[in-house]
Amino acid sequence: MKLFVTPCDGIGPEITAATMEVLKAADAAFGLGLEYHFEDTGFTSLEKFGTTLRDETIERARTFDGIVLGPQSHMDYPPRDKGGANVSAGFRVKLDLYANVRPARSRPFLNNAKTMDLVIMREATEGFYPDRNMFAGTGEFMPTPDVALSVRKITASACERIARQAFLLAMKRGRKVTAVHKANNFILTDGLFLQQVHKVAAEFPEVTLNDVIIDAMAVHLVRDPSRFDVIVATNFYSDILSDLASELSGSLGLAGSINANAETGLVCAQAQHGSAPDIQGRNIANPTSLILSAAMMLSWLGEQRDLPQFEAAGAEIERAVDEILADPGSRTRDLGGATNTDVFGSRVAGAVRNGGGERKRA
Repeated sequence: MKLFVTPCDGIGPEITAATMEVLKAADAAFGLGLEYHFEDTGFTSLEKFGTTLRDETIERARTFDGIVLGPQSHMDYPPRDKGGANVSAGFRVKLDLYANVRPARSRPFLNNAKTMDLVIMREATEGFYPDRNMFAGTGEFMPTPDVALSVRKITASACERIARQAFLLAMKRGRKVTAVHKANNFILTDGLFLQQVHKVAAEFPEVTLNDVIIDAMAVHLVRDPSRFDVIVATNFYSDILSDLASELSGSLGLAGSINANAETGLVCAQAQHGSAPDIQGRNIANPTSLILSAAMMLSWLGEQRDLPQFEAAGAEIERAVDEILADPGSRTRDLGGATNTDVFGSRVAGAVRNGGGERKRA
């Protein structure tokens, strides 16, 4: 199995190094046969090649089984015509990684967390994002110096396929889907989204479907997130709700995430948080989000390709992360501890080696 790895910007190289140590431990414990190819994106690519994301990089990544993508400092990039391409959007749109899967679950040993175990299924290739809703140019523009406009693209096909992934996931979980929208105002665009969700729901009579307006959904997540199972929404709503849910579950630093395409079989592990340039190079960042994203990637590959050892490896990494997080002395600074990035990664890797070996012997 071949993995394409690009650390990107900010804390990316640090948390990617920790994640690679955990992946290598899982590889050794479960016999995954992983191969790695490293390539530059972000500021390193900009310095070398004049662009943050080369077309060649995307085309090369397309030939791999999985991608490990570090966080980017997109806000600090130069304009697009000066080489500042959005790296994350490039991977998602050009590789058609339309399903951004973002789980949020509470852990009993983190006392500040709300009780929840939910997954937000985010459509990632269109919506209110200027760099992914036009064939040419950008969906954000200024006809005059004092007027700024933004175009939102919603298509029936994109809504249908993300809805299908939500229902398929719900069939493996609590058999509940919540569709989030603002169709009372966005009558055509969110109306089209809801229409496609209900169309897909008819194929899954075992799954209960509810729909909730976006502003009410924010209230419900804060008040009682335990009532939700699988949440599906368009790109912009899901982006905001998933950050809220992750923080309520304990910390945004604990939020795993993958971008996937069930039809092509390609999957990308990507931390849910940003590049945190203010702590870059200090070895204090929490690598949990990218580690859990890598675990999700392995589990997804295992399920899609009927490779039980990959599913077992993904589950073992998640278990190992919880084992280390349960010890307050092993937590990183954002969780009240003092453990450095590399040490945390090593401890998770050690727990994977020990746990994976025990399960093999069993």
